[in-house]
Amino acid sequence: MTGSSASADQAADASGTMPDASGPSPSAASGPGSEPISGGERAAEPASRPPAPPVEAPVEAPVVDLVKVPGLQHRSTLPAETRASSHVAVDEPLLAARVHRPSDLIRFLLGILGVAAVLVLASIATSTTTGLQSDISAGVTKVPSFLTTITGVISTAAVLIVPLAFAVERLIKRDGLRVADGVLAAVLAHGISLAVDLWVVKAAPESITAALTQQIPNTTTLTDPVHGYLTPVIAYMTAVGMASRPRWRVALWAVVLLDGLSELISGHTTPLSIAVTILLGLTVAYGTLYAVGTPNVRPTGETLLLGLRKVGFAPLSAHRSTDGPEGTRRYLVIQDHALPLDVHVIDREQQASGFFYRLWRRLQLRTVTVRSSPQSLRQALEQEALIAYAANAAGAHSPRLIATSELGPDAVILVYERVEGRSFDLADDSELTDEVLADAWTSVKALHDRRIAHRRLTSESLLVTPPSAASPSSGVCLINLAGGDIASGDLTLRMDLAQLLTTLALRVGPERAVASANKVLGSGRTASAMPLLQPVGLHRSTRLALKHHNSEHKAAVAAARAEQMKAGVKVEDALTANPDPQDFLSQIREQILEVAPQAPVEPARLQRLKPKTLITLVAGAFAAYLLLGQLAAANPASAFSHAKWAWALAALAASALSYVGAALSLAGFVPEQLPFWRTLWAQVAGSFVKLVAPAAVGGVALNARFLQRAGVRPGQAVASVGASQLVGLGMHILLLLGFGFVAGTGSGKGSDIPSSRTVIAGLLVAAVLVLVGAAVPPVRRWTVTRLRTLFIGVIPRMLDLLRSPTKIATGFGGIVLVSLAFVACLDTSIRAFGESLPFATIAVVYLAGNAAGSAVPTPGGIGAIETLLIGGLTGAGLPLTVATPAVLLFRLLTFWLPVLPGWIAFSYLQRKEAL
Repeated sequence: MTGSSASADQAADASGTMPDASGPSPSAASGPGSEPISGGERAAEPASRPPAPPVEAPVEAPVVDLVKVPGLQHRSTLPAETRASSHVAVDEPLLAARVHRPSDLIRFLLGILGVAAVLVLASIATSTTTGLQSDISAGVTKVPSFLTTITGVISTAAVLIVPLAFAVERLIKRDGLRVADGVLAAVLAHGISLAVDLWVVKAAPESITAALTQQIPNTTTLTDPVHGYLTPVIAYMTAVGMASRPRWRVALWAVVLLDGLSELISGHTTPLSIAVTILLGLTVAYGTLYAVGTPNVRPTGETLLLGLRKVGFAPLSAHRSTDGPEGTRRYLVIQDHALPLDVHVIDREQQASGFFYRLWRRLQLRTVTVRSSPQSLRQALEQEALIAYAANAAGAHSPRLIATSELGPDAVILVYERVEGRSFDLADDSELTDEVLADAWTSVKALHDRRIAHRRLTSESLLVTPPSAASPSSGVCLINLAGGDIASGDLTLRMDLAQLLTTLALRVGPERAVASANKVLGSGRTASAMPLLQPVGLHRSTRLALKHHNSEHKAAVAAARAEQMKAGVKVEDALTANPDPQDFLSQIREQILEVAPQAPVEPARLQRLKPKTLITLVAGAFAAYLLLGQLAAANPASAFSHAKWAWALAALAASALSYVGAALSLAGFVPEQLPFWRTLWAQVAGSFVKLVAPAAVGGVALNARFLQRAGVRPGQAVASVGASQLVGLGMHILLLLGFGFVAGTGSGKGSDIPSSRTVIAGLLVAAVLVLVGAAVPPVRRWTVTRLRTLFIGVIPRMLDLLRSPTKIATGFGGIVLVSLAFVACLDTSIRAFGESLPFATIAVVYLAGNAAGSAVPTPGGIGAIETLLIGGLTGAGLPLTVATPAVLLFRLLTFWLPVLPGWIAFSYLQRKEAL
């Protein structure tokens, strides 16, 4: 089989069957992590054997020499009497009594999303829900009263009888633990339903309250938003295990529908209330099951052996091997008078394993690069069997599938011939010869010639097999074929090549890996994998191995540099002698270019969604939601119609002045002379760049590029921009503290601006937190590494600037001018709508809000900065009806309006080759 194996003598010991003392024991099997197999010897026969029966006796199969037959383990050679009297034993770890099933977690999360969706529908579709309730109320009047009474009585009785009968049935079958789980879920569901009722009545928006409640006919009392008796019933029945019992499941939903219909007819509920009741019951049940675990019903090794007997095998013992991909359980099975088997067990618990990772990969990568997972056990069985048969038919060296079978309603098995060997990552270096590498590529080529993709060519999927009579040299057997594809496209096949190239290169080096591929596949086919050599397209274990390899390489280079510097070698010489290590995938690409100089170098587009993009979308959506709520409450259109445009023009002038300050701050940290107007245009161009990059990121790259084009060496250009950023950060903090102290000193009772004492206390707390963080080694190392990477070369650059006080004054003055110009722009924007605040208060709001909003990964801090500034101004005492339009005007003048001039400046500087 595929993967780790146990020795035959261990399996025999576990079953209580011992070899004859006069002969040697069966040889140990070789698997990943074990020694290569040795020659098998037949155990000595007993001194006397019973006489042969008069009819035809079964003929003993010849003893197999494991050295002569590749990949097969020693079969049992025990006397027939001993084998017949031995009991079958299973060597496997004890299964946990309870398991936390990923499927329960998935259903729990889906239930939460369902409840949230109903509440959102209730809040935004008020007219629809109201109309639906009106239609139901109108239709109820046509229902005879006696029918309403009968329905209510039956549903009330059924709600009590069905759960009680189910509990009795479970107790009779001695399933008390499940009943206890159901009771716990029912109690939790009842408590949560009461909490939801209280929230809907006391604190929920009116639209939600109107959608989930209505006035009881002929009374002034509102109905319950959630049915406090039905939710526990649903939670109880679900937690006890209704899903696996179709009759009880039908009975439960019949009771739920009958009760819901009865309540609707009598006017004691609403449609959305019933939906929330059902979803809450299911959500609490699955949450409880995942938290406390469910009884483990996975088939054991003994069940496996019984299933093997039913399909014609004669197992003596079974040993649990290392689990395969996605949690597939694997067993080494020793047979009576037959060769050992490798058995794969796939069950429902394993089907949900890795669901969230697969979901993320489907979102992250293009659909063609991600394989869909089977939806049922039958599909999983057929899928793996199809790939196994197709691989054997293609001529690839892979395990031969012998049989498949169901193992009860919740598991299936696949039976393979045993293949001995050690996985690629555990094999000795001496075993990884060029012939072994070529054999791996030959099998992959055989698969690809038939358009079969392996899709998991990692070290665990390459089994190095020992020499045998059929194959005098070692070879490679491809295992873990369950995730493969047939009729694959070119992109999938090329991803296979890129994966195998990386796997081999991590073990034998890029040169040998590429050379072995070129020898078997040819230069053209090998080169086709180069655009796919991207971390995102590789398997998760390979990405981790790459990261570990690069870290070790960098650490080795750093140690070599330290040794050279300690020996008196200059730093420049050390850097030249030991350049920074390239990315490992780049080394593979270089080797491919040596054998195929015309190979395509442009990376293929595999990724459609990056984590950064997802975070940006979530953050932007949340900020937009908050901002839209503020806009709806403030009605800025009316405020703009009464604005004082003279103050708006003053705000525009202050916004333009900020670009002058930005140009001065950049020029002040560069010892070389820069043309002022071109530097000013570069800062204007930054307004366009900020629209497509997070705040404080795009401008850094643009300024560094501008300085390089202006004749500043790359290292000094980056250092100058870093110095400007570092000083700007320091000045921002100092201005915030200074204005905060002034604003706190004069803050009134109606303002949320903290007092000066509060500011000082906050500084002390922040200082303590910084010291505590510095005392934690991982935090300290992370911070020092980031600062060193960001501001490398800044201090030498600052020392050069100290020779020119004029430059220092220009740089510091420009930074202060930028901040004061933005504060003045916000101040005049507020005055444009007829209100005012102290300048220091506005400065605190701007400096704090802009700093926090820029940390949100949206272009230019869109949504976050607006929300924070509006909240800060209203907290300082400004009415919301003034704060909202003032902030919108401020952002219009400082962010949106400069985009067009920024694009013009960007294009102009590109034409002049200044960018």
